[in-house]
Amino acid sequence: MSDHSNDLRETVRERYAAAAVQVTEGGAACCGPQPVEVDDNFGSTLYAADERDTLPAEAVAASLGCGNPTAVADLHAGERVLDLGSGGGIDVLLSARRVGPTGKAYGLDMTEEMLALALANREKAGATNVEFLKGAIEAIPLPANTIDVVISNCVINLSTDKPAVFAEMFRVLAPGGRIGISDVVADDRLTPGQRAERGDYVGCIAGALSFAEYREGLAAAGFTDIELIPTHAVADGMHSATVRAAKPATTPEAAARPPAPAANAGSCCGGSGCQTHESGACAGRDRGEGRPPARG
Repeated sequence: MSDHSNDLRETVRERYAAAAVQVTEGGAACCGPQPVEVDDNFGSTLYAADERDTLPAEAVAASLGCGNPTAVADLHAGERVLDLGSGGGIDVLLSARRVGPTGKAYGLDMTEEMLALALANREKAGATNVEFLKGAIEAIPLPANTIDVVISNCVINLSTDKPAVFAEMFRVLAPGGRIGISDVVADDRLTPGQRAERGDYVGCIAGALSFAEYREGLAAAGFTDIELIPTHAVADGMHSATVRAAKPATTPEAAARPPAPAANAGSCCGGSGCQTHESGACAGRDRGEGRPPARG
């Protein structure tokens, strides 16, 4: 990673760490946590009142996104969900309720202060099917093919290596999995310089991809059924948008694999107990992966 990219990442980290501290200190005051200052295009007002009212006040106050990805993703009971850049945990906690006790909601964030706030919010919410992980969205610390839905709320714009983010989303999704993302996207007519003129990088404007660039990036990573729909303007030529796409149920890699030998075809162990090369722990070890996260 270049020095410029490192500097931008540190700037983002410092901004979100300060936001977490602001919310935490406000929560300890007599009047409760105050929302981090954002305009009407960002923050907790983009969630329905009945959603906000069921969550810890600190989770709501720390919301800095540009949409509601839990609604975009159309979550179902039993699904495994991963939120990239989970912050104070608002989208993870909402996801956990939607997938229920048979599902699991993961939150990934690089900021210690936000993770601490999210863990506190998890305890206040009594969410037992939630796990928060520390890491970068360009290198997700989960095994391949173990997540049903990836969500994110105005965070991918903050990455200086978006192709890596798209590739990582595709890797961790199980075949047939999908993404449901809220993000800022630029009109195709705007150059990177013109996008930068409309706002700073930390504010999610300067780092925005255009609609065409977003589609091309997702397609290059292997996604299909790509859909980008603008929802509201955040600056001239810049939009909050919903982004949906799917990982094919059968990937080219899987289709190219030779069929597993039949259990009665002279295999080493025979019977139904034989573990093929591509199942269980063997597959994970061959690809340098750990055990997949369990449901529930």
